[in-house]
Amino acid sequence: MADIEAQNEKESEVVAIFKEANRAVALTFEDVVYKVKLKKAGFCGKIVKTEEKVILKGITGKVLPGEMLALLGPSGSGKTTLLTALGGKLGGLLEGNITYNGKNFSNSMKRNMGFVTQDDVLYPHLTVTETLVFTALLRLESTFTKEEKVMHAESVITQLGLTKCKNNIIGGAFLRGISGGERKRVSIGQEMLINPSLLLLDEPTSGLDSTTAQRIVSTLWELAKGGRTIGMTIHQPSSRLFYMFDKVLLLSEGSPLYFGEGSQVMDYFSNIGYAPAVPMNPADFLLDLANGLSSNSTEIPGTVKQNLVSAYKSKLANKLKSEVQGIDDQPQDGLNDKQVSRWATTWWQQFSVLLRRGVKQRKYDSFSGLKIAQILVVALLSGLLWWQSDVSHVQDQMGLLFFYAGFWGFFPLFQAIFTFPQERSMLEKERSSGMYRLSSYFMSRIVSDLPMELVLPTIFLTITYWMAGLKGTPGNFLHTLFVLLYSVLVSGGLGLAIGALVLNQKSATIMGSVIMLSFLLAGGYYVTHVPSFISWIKYISISQYTYKLLLGSQFKPSDTYSCADGAGGVCLVGDYPPIKQVGLDDQVFGAVALGIMLVGYRLIAYLALMRIGVTKK
Repeated sequence: MADIEAQNEKESEVVAIFKEANRAVALTFEDVVYKVKLKKAGFCGKIVKTEEKVILKGITGKVLPGEMLALLGPSGSGKTTLLTALGGKLGGLLEGNITYNGKNFSNSMKRNMGFVTQDDVLYPHLTVTETLVFTALLRLESTFTKEEKVMHAESVITQLGLTKCKNNIIGGAFLRGISGGERKRVSIGQEMLINPSLLLLDEPTSGLDSTTAQRIVSTLWELAKGGRTIGMTIHQPSSRLFYMFDKVLLLSEGSPLYFGEGSQVMDYFSNIGYAPAVPMNPADFLLDLANGLSSNSTEIPGTVKQNLVSAYKSKLANKLKSEVQGIDDQPQDGLNDKQVSRWATTWWQQFSVLLRRGVKQRKYDSFSGLKIAQILVVALLSGLLWWQSDVSHVQDQMGLLFFYAGFWGFFPLFQAIFTFPQERSMLEKERSSGMYRLSSYFMSRIVSDLPMELVLPTIFLTITYWMAGLKGTPGNFLHTLFVLLYSVLVSGGLGLAIGALVLNQKSATIMGSVIMLSFLLAGGYYVTHVPSFISWIKYISISQYTYKLLLGSQFKPSDTYSCADGAGGVCLVGDYPPIKQVGLDDQVFGAVALGIMLVGYRLIAYLALMRIGVTKK
């Protein structure tokens, strides 16, 4: 009993510490304008015309600590764009002034802000507890111990009502897990871990039933009343939800139609001549107005929008600007950006946490029953086809070695090629929040994949090697295994580079297939006399170097085989025409060439990833 009380007391102390870290944030935005350049392509993709489109047209407003702002408007009105700009995540042609306690966006503000995207970007194989604990270990300051971070994650789980499902996996499209509402609360919980003073959410009720949506908005309302500043986009809230919002911003085609108290919105539109003909949900009424629909059926939509924009400019715009400037002129207490490091944790802490998280998540994909069955079936089939072929069957053994080079060129390539396209959303989300360095993520990814990349080819070779009757000495087997694993790592690096450069699964697959097929054709088995004008391909071919090293693992120039032309019916392996063409010499050169590719492809992948997930602003 005493231990339980001590534990509860410790948890209360940790929660108190995190609450003390919270600082109130007054969010203001004045004359926010955002433009994008639209390029029109002509014949063969040639750019023939560039147009500039204005997405946000002078948005002004303020949200104070303890208030909850709802951004309303039809699809395409600019709600998400404005929210992204307020979160400091929007680059490009952004104009206007966005301040947090009178200061511009900074490292300290990034560390004090939570941003929840519309899509719940979560790892499907991790449990709720694992998801939040790993996030806590990465995002919370190094001044907190690991135990304190875990306790804080547990307290957030309790606060958001996730206790019943805390040991359930998140799940995904083809993996059953927690419900949609629970997934959304986990996403909110990831941001709540840092006890943000400013919390921004993009469509937190999208796709949820009314009861679940009510529960989530009620939770956010309680957080706001605790002193936080909360803003969210929401498409069509029920009347119960609408009256929970302190402030409402109504947008139509990027133009503001109203900003002010949620309780005053109906009176405002009634005073300018737009009142609902029948009692209705205020949110539905506002969306009708934003779409240009009014109770006066004779008024065309374009005229309605023009009248609302004019009324906003004459009745609200100047008043809002004076209020915003009044807030900015006040001295505000805030964090000194010079005293806040860019990263909450050290490189090694980030690497170790990401390594553990990566192994937990990817072991299910790498060792799925389907992949293991695929490898075993192909291994057994290969072993039976090449059953106990001896040195007299030189051509057959060469075919098996080239099959090794080809199969274990394609398989790891396509394993790795989907890595970064699939994790792009996660990388963008976590990198934009300043969770970790790109280098720590990349190195943890490389290291965590090593055992998963090497286990299956080792099993494959162990089965086929002895069934096919290749040289049975431990030295020859280990030599062949080393070459095969070396090739697997190089092919995996090529897959990572292609995936990072293209970041589109379909395009990356096509590019990878073309490149690997080119390497195979120039690998020295199908064509031995390659024309000089295209022979350069073999110098960049993974298959060619792998095939050459595999031949060296089984044959020596002095080895003999039975033939009809040699003296006594015996010929030297080194004189066998296909082997002579590839050559058994320059083994070191082949190993060095693959080593350069091993490093080079991963370096290309890292440089390509540097453009992902960094805040442009």
